[in-house]
Order: sequence, then structure tokens, then C-alpha cells
Amino acid sequence: MRPKDILIAIAVAFIWGFNFVVIEIGLDSFPPLFFSALRFVFSAFPAIFFIPKKSVGLQWVIAIGLLLGVLMFSLLFVGMKAGMPAGLSSLVLQIQSVFTLILSSLLLKDSPSFLQKSGMAFAFGGILILVVDTIEQSDANLIGLGFVVSAGLAWAASNILMKKAGSINMFHLIISMSLIPPLPLFLLSWFFETGQVRSIETLTLTGVAVILYTSIISTVLAFGFWGKLLARYSPNIVAPFSLLVPVFGMLSSWIMLNESFSVMEWVASLCIFSGLLVIVLPPQVLERIKTLLISRVKPGA
Repeated sequence: MRPKDILIAIAVAFIWGFNFVVIEIGLDSFPPLFFSALRFVFSAFPAIFFIPKKSVGLQWVIAIGLLLGVLMFSLLFVGMKAGMPAGLSSLVLQIQSVFTLILSSLLLKDSPSFLQKSGMAFAFGGILILVVDTIEQSDANLIGLGFVVSAGLAWAASNILMKKAGSINMFHLIISMSLIPPLPLFLLSWFFETGQVRSIETLTLTGVAVILYTSIISTVLAFGFWGKLLARYSPNIVAPFSLLVPVFGMLSSWIMLNESFSVMEWVASLCIFSGLLVIVLPPQVLERIKTLLISRVKPGA
């Protein structure tokens, strides 16, 4: 990759990682479903007026909008509201890579390799450690963990839809599908939440900044740049940069929110991250890492 594109990929990963801190701050001002609805309103408008009409098939816009926009982000926001920390959420949500492999194997007959299966085992082992640890701490955290893991499953399902949709403009898709979530999310918020009107009446500059960041910067700009990178390079080259998302997420939550992690959470995080590393990185890169590590531990090396 060109140095400029490497910097863009790192910047996108930082934007997405820091987004979890922004969501955590926003959940102090808005009910989670209402917050998610507002995010997509400003993701769609006014950007929708600047993309070609019918650039993405309507069936894919609706399906992905409901699955990714309504289900995935609702589960994520509600899970974080239930007590799942921002830093851990940024890591656990990446379980979508594991679920994508499983769904791809079942629905697209694309069987994972032995290395990928090993990575899946490590990642799920980390989730299991988190389950045991959160049971000992708080039922609310366990519920939050369940919601975030479910959000990862919804994200993986949307990945399969994107794969079946074929070659599409990712930027146009994100803008178009942002038209779908607001109405269902506003209705769900009306039935299950309270405090929506008060959150608007007491809106602060922080609240405005949160909405603008999650909608325009994290959704429109970041996905737009990511889509351009995927169009320019092989997914095997671009995808590993997504591993920086939880790194930036956990680091920024530690700095901005003073989040601390227990020993068990660090062990779980290491298992999940190691599993994702094996899944995302190309086999030849893993083989080079293995060779390098062996050469380091050899006597006299």
C-alpha cells in the first residue's frame, strides 16, 4: 500500500475505535434506540442528495438497512447501555469476523481453513472467559455482553448479504441504507423507551457533537474511505487494519473514560485478539511471523 493509503486505513481504524467512547458519552444524553435513530437520520441527510439514484439495488438497501442499521446498532447501543464497557465492546464486536466465517461456511459453502478454525476457537474461548468473569461481577454486564455478541452476529449476517449483493459501491450503500433504520428505530424507541423529548430539550453542544461524530465522521466519511481502499486493494491487504479498531477503542476508553480492565478481562482480550489475528491475516503473513518467532528463540540466534 502507498504510505498515504496506510495512513488513511489507520485513521479509519482510529475513528471507529474512538467511536465507542463517543457512543458511551452519547448514551448519557439519549436513550439507546433513539440515539441510534438520530445517528442514521444525519448519516442519510443531506448526503443522500449527492449520490446517484438507484446506484444500489433496493432489495439490498432494505435488507442490509434492517439487519445492520436497525438490528446490529440497536443491540450494540442497548448492550453498552446495559453496562458493557466501551473498550471491551470495541473488541467483542469484532467477533463478527468469527460469525462471518461460520455463516459463510453454512450459506456460501466457503469452508474455513484449519488456521481460521483455530482462530475461531481462541476467539470463542475469550468470550467464554468474559462470560465467566462477568457472571461473578454483575448480571447487567452479562446482559450487555450478550447484546454486543448478538450485534456481532447481526453484523456478520449483513456481511453475507453484502457478499451476495456482488460488486457494490460501499459509500453509496451506507448512505442509501441509512434511510431505512430511522423509522423502525423511532417506533421501537416510542414503545420501549422514555426520555426522548427531554433529551432534545436539554440538548447540549456535547450531544450535538456526539450525533455529528457518529453519523458523519464514523459512518459516512469512515465507510467512504474504507470502501475506496477496498476498491483499490485486495481485501486481504485492507482487512487486517480492522484489528486496530479494538486497540484504539480500548486505549481511548482508558484515556477518556478511565476504564480499567481486570486480569481476566486482559486474558480474554488476548484470546479474542489472537483469534481475530489468525482469522484476518493471510496465511503467508502468519507463516512469516511463525518463522520469525522460531528464529528468535533458537539457541544462539
